[in-house]
Amino acid sequence: MKMTFAAIAAIATIAVGSLATTPASAQRGLGAAVAGGIIGGAIVGGAIASSRPAYGGPVYVEEGAPPPCRWVRERFWDGYNWRFRRVEVCD
Repeated sequence: MKMTFAAIAAIATIAVGSLATTPASAQRGLGAAVAGGIIGGAIVGGAIASSRPAYGGPVYVEEGAPPPCRWVRERFWDGYNWRFRRVEVCD
């Protein structure tokens, strides 16, 4: 509903701006153009800010018993250097 309202408001703003056209002049009309841009930006920015995020949001996950096995990073000496490997550890 909010997105529909925002789209209608944006279209109405553009339509009103196109109806109130004046001849192009570097001496006049700049303030109206700046004000129109600020108002249009506020409307579009408000519509974007009030929209829902793309992800589904936080989800409750019940913590149960730990898994019987897990992968652990283990440091070992290979005869020349210390290295790391992943080892499966089962409790």
